[in-house]
Amino acid sequence: MLKILFDSSVLIAAFVESHPRHKSALSFLMKAKNKEFQLFVSSHTILEIYSVLTGAPFKPKITPIIAKQLIENNVKNIAKTIYLTDEDAFKIVDKMFDSNFSGGIIYDAIVVECALKAKVDEILTLNSKDFLRLTDKISIKVTTF
Repeated sequence: MLKILFDSSVLIAAFVESHPRHKSALSFLMKAKNKEFQLFVSSHTILEIYSVLTGAPFKPKITPIIAKQLIENNVKNIAKTIYLTDEDAFKIVDKMFDSNFSGGIIYDAIVVECALKAKVDEILTLNSKDFLRLTDKISIKVTTF
């Protein structure tokens, strides 16, 4: 079965009806729920989703209870969560150093490291730029829509 890791951008778009890519993102989430592929997320992604959902100025506002319900119903109950070890975190820092990458790309590197750890086939994201930089020498496909 195909293994796809969702970036936070896809899940946020699926949860927020006013998001410009809501319909497409929701379609991918529904395919995951229908077990058309195996869904993966990084543990970091779960926390990022909660932060964005409760902190961004969405209309209507997303309260902590709604954010928690969205995450539990659409991530916890259907996705396999990938966690990093201390060793994995230091490996990411080494990779960033070796590639001379700095700044926020490290957060996408967490997702990529989780994708490698889970041996996924694909990372689905709405912002492929940094993911493409991070995966140019590995066999994980990066898909955006």
